[in-house]
Amino acid sequence: MKSGRPMPGEYGEHAEADIARVAGDDAVEALARQEHEVKELFAALDESAIAGLRYAPGKWTLKQVLGHMIDDERIFTYRALCIARGDARPLASFDENDYVAGANFEEQPLRDLLDDYCLTRCAAIAFFRSLSAGAWLRRGTVAGYTASVRGLVFHVAGHELHHLGVIRERYLKTTA
Repeated sequence: MKSGRPMPGEYGEHAEADIARVAGDDAVEALARQEHEVKELFAALDESAIAGLRYAPGKWTLKQVLGHMIDDERIFTYRALCIARGDARPLASFDENDYVAGANFEEQPLRDLLDDYCLTRCAAIAFFRSLSAGAWLRRGTVAGYTASVRGLVFHVAGHELHHLGVIRERYLKTTA
């Protein structure tokens, strides 16, 4: 079941630029496509070469960015689950900097982080594939804004594309 592309009002205004990065109208297809891209990018990196790698002082390390992407996907998938199942309770925001500070991403082997990313993505895709047309359109309140399930999933995909661009341009200094 294709999700369809979210319309304005199905996601927070802050997510508009990220969602615009996502091609097509199928959130699950976008996530599956991007999983391959992330695996190829990170699998090609040398652990010792990226240890502690930041593109500027005070910015996250490359491993912290990957860990943040994993955390973000878990949180947004949970939010989508709640809304898809009809839970009407408002869902709280989270501070990504606090989450990164509370984790030990830099101490973990890159291979373990990449495995965690792949498992998280596979679980998310399996859940999203199970959704009915009606579930994709359900809306709830997230961090003070109204979001649909498909809006949240497109946000995950677009957020990841944003970080992949930053990784290539600022961490790895490539444009591919």
